Amino acid sequence: MKSSRLLFWLIVVLTLFSVWVNFPIGQDKVFKFLHINKTLFFREGLDLQGGSSMTFRADMSSISSDQKENALNSAKTVIEKRINLFGVSEPIINTSVVNGDHRIVLELPGVGINEAKKLVGTTAELSFWETVASPSAKTASPSAALIPKKTNLTGKDLKSTSVVFDPNSGKPQVQLIFTNEGSKKFADITGRNINKTLAIVLDNQLIESPTVNQQIVGGNAVITGNFTTQTAAALSTQLNAGALPVPLVQLEQHSVGPTLGRASLQKSLFAGILGFIIIVIFMCVLYGSLGIVASVALFLYIIFVLAIFKLSNLTPYGITLTLSGISGFVLSVGMAVDANILIFERMKEERRLGKSKDAVVEIGFSRAWSSIRDSNISTLITSFILYQFGTGVIRGFALILAIGVLVSMFSAVVVTRTFLRFLYGYNK
Repeated sequence: MKSSRLLFWLIVVLTLFSVWVNFPIGQDKVFKFLHINKTLFFREGLDLQGGSSMTFRADMSSISSDQKENALNSAKTVIEKRINLFGVSEPIINTSVVNGDHRIVLELPGVGINEAKKLVGTTAELSFWETVASPSAKTASPSAALIPKKTNLTGKDLKSTSVVFDPNSGKPQVQLIFTNEGSKKFADITGRNINKTLAIVLDNQLIESPTVNQQIVGGNAVITGNFTTQTAAALSTQLNAGALPVPLVQLEQHSVGPTLGRASLQKSLFAGILGFIIIVIFMCVLYGSLGIVASVALFLYIIFVLAIFKLSNLTPYGITLTLSGISGFVLSVGMAVDANILIFERMKEERRLGKSKDAVVEIGFSRAWSSIRDSNISTLITSFILYQFGTGVIRGFALILAIGVLVSMFSAVVVTRTFLRFLYGYNK
């Protein structure tokens, strides 16, 4: 009974926390106390709330005619990686050729246009500079001026970057991991610049100028500076996405309206609420007290998932709700109900065999678990494939469906099972 009580109180705590997340009462005061400059909200896509549209012209003056199309598509890919790092922002990116001008049209949901413009417009060209003696210094005194010299180590030698935190100060940093060739270059550069400064420059702006204390081997380096978590993540995103193959010039920017409209959104919400009520009635009529327990678990499932959607927006890349994402969420609701039906049908079969209520609960769950597990794993595999090989809307659908499936397994197995143990006075 002790483990059941612990699970029960865990569910109560999660429920209260999820209700607090979904219904903002005193959130501002709590975030202010925790020094969190964020608010919890549902990030809606273009089809639900509209957004902004930006048009860029690609400068193809240095690109041969047979490579212009490839360069334009490469620029589009880089922009999508920068804007949609986790595949959940769901921007709309199109390319076109107008009167010989190669253009990229970018539509972004919600706010954050200024940050997006920075990511799109900059080339994120990383370079390392060492100091060498000027030609006159070779015959002059040792105090002659030194001049900066660009090394052969650039952002092209990067394998990956990530945001890390200084173990002493806790401040965010950007960790660089070089390729094998880049590691050799970095070791050579640091080896010949011991006790000298090595400047790290991004887009011709000095980011950091550390002193090299010893030769660094292994291909790892860290960029420190006056970073916030958001700016460090943005820099890491730029470096991971790579440099734009062609310079972009912004031609225009304007607001776009939602494709569905508020009226359509309200009708969709009404349909979802009506569907939930019908499911509750169906479950209660068919399974009686078991159906009531399943309906409570289903309600908790919904507020758990909605809380996850809101909490994700505390990160730089939150989940964007679009029509496709909502469809993935609704689909996972159906799967949560399906899991309860499997469990209850197994319990009814065991009850017909004359088993006690205590035994029926445990046997019903244990024997239905394999079917629930296999069906949900199959859905998760499908979601992974869609997310891995899809783009934009497809990736958003896959991610929300996967989150919904994982939470539905928790609600159907853990929440429902715990409630039934208390309902039947199960002692274990």
